[in-house]
Amino acid sequence: MKYPASVNTYCPKCRKHTKHKAKLYSKGNARTMAWGQLKHARKLVGYKGKVAGEKSVKKLGKRNKVVLECSVCKKKHERTIGTRTRKKLEVTTA
Repeated sequence: MKYPASVNTYCPKCRKHTKHKAKLYSKGNARTMAWGQLKHARKLVGYKGKVAGEKSVKKLGKRNKVVLECSVCKKKHERTIGTRTRKKLEVTTA
């Protein structure tokens, strides 16, 4: 799925339509010492078997995200593209 590298869209900070640069969204790494991560690790320890591991059923596609950056105020906000899709998102310059 192709998406343009620059889009004219609404900026919530400027409160008007401005030119935005598009970039693919990539999730950062989880903190290893976070409360939820430690709780999850505790659940997996012991003789109880795999209590809270990975799910057996995987979803077929992801909802693609794009990070839009305003050229005027440099504010970044996310946009979800379409419904669940198997196609990878590709930012094109043309």
